[in-house]
Amino acid sequence: MKKIMKCLAALMLLFTTIVPFGTTAHAEEIVEINFMIPDWGAPSEELLKEFEEQSGIKVNVLPTAWDDIRDKLAIAAAGNTVAADVFEVDWSWVGEFVNAGWLAPIELEDADDFPALSQFAVDETVYGVPYANDFRIGYYNKRMFNEGEVDESVTSWDKVIETAKTLKEAGVVEYPVSIPIEAGENTTTTFLWLALSRNGVVFNEDGTLNAEAALDALTVYEELMTNELVDLGNVNSSGYDSFMPIVNGDAAFVVGPSGLLQMVEGEDSAVKGEVETVLLPGKETTSPVTASFQEGVGISPNTEHPEAALEFVKWYTSPETQARLFDELGSLPTRISVLEKIVEEGKINNAGVMTELAGMIESPFPHGVPAYYTEMSAEIYNVINQLATGKLTAEEAAEQMVENVNKVVEANK
Repeated sequence: MKKIMKCLAALMLLFTTIVPFGTTAHAEEIVEINFMIPDWGAPSEELLKEFEEQSGIKVNVLPTAWDDIRDKLAIAAAGNTVAADVFEVDWSWVGEFVNAGWLAPIELEDADDFPALSQFAVDETVYGVPYANDFRIGYYNKRMFNEGEVDESVTSWDKVIETAKTLKEAGVVEYPVSIPIEAGENTTTTFLWLALSRNGVVFNEDGTLNAEAALDALTVYEELMTNELVDLGNVNSSGYDSFMPIVNGDAAFVVGPSGLLQMVEGEDSAVKGEVETVLLPGKETTSPVTASFQEGVGISPNTEHPEAALEFVKWYTSPETQARLFDELGSLPTRISVLEKIVEEGKINNAGVMTELAGMIESPFPHGVPAYYTEMSAEIYNVINQLATGKLTAEEAAEQMVENVNKVVEANK
């Protein structure tokens, strides 16, 4: 009997030694999780297969339109089901999703490698991990600046406006600056980075809108529009439309998404080799900060496989995978170490101050993105749209914006 048991023990030891670490011996032992993500963030089948072989976790990708994700999560929550174990979490959804109980806390050992991680945290607890980078960069067309014989040092908004006036008067470009002024989300995010970069604050510690910062930012809007330095047709724009003039050669200066750099340097760009990146202008000199608006992933608190979901999230946002996703999808890394590496390798043309700015990211929200962000955003962009259409002065707009935003804050206490 002892001999038989020894033989069995030997066989068991042999079996365990021939199974590679991180894989499973039987197909039924493979853990399956669902990953709901827009097409732009979906890993290739090759990448997913590599992860499955390493971890024993099979990931079923559920390609889902960005606009549909919130609804699918809400419907699943109402029915006490799980829409997906891991899913897309836009920066603007974090507070709402946490408040609704749709996100599980996440602990990361290397959180310092993500400069914008605080945007996926509420009161210092992390609920999502960013995977696609998007932060604001200054862009100027050096050919236009040279043609207008103006100083390329646009370190403050006073300097930007002075330069823009010169370029317009010289006939170099009709609308030297382009900013979003439509009744839409891009207008809100523009207000956020403008107020933050000039004042270092947007919202007070109690969540209310800082009145001085609001008036300061809206005064810049007003001066740009009063002097016809911005195309007022932007009130009817959407999406990337208000940023595209720098790509099409129709604007001399834009503060826009980091992804614009790949567009201005693209093969089809009308300004390839003409556009340089700069730090964001501040009040008197360059701003020490920029703002980011990134895409992330989160984990359902009701998943049946929390360990597998967390392992996948860590793999999906790991340095190796972020580098692969950049190569395969063009997804700009959110890890500063990976971004620096691909810039050093020359994979991003004319990167300029990109990596410097990536390390200067700060959040305008002192305690994380609030649950009522969507409602508050509408108040912000609607007021700016009224300013752009001449219905309000900067002072009137600031007063109305502060009143409306603070009512939203008070109603959600």
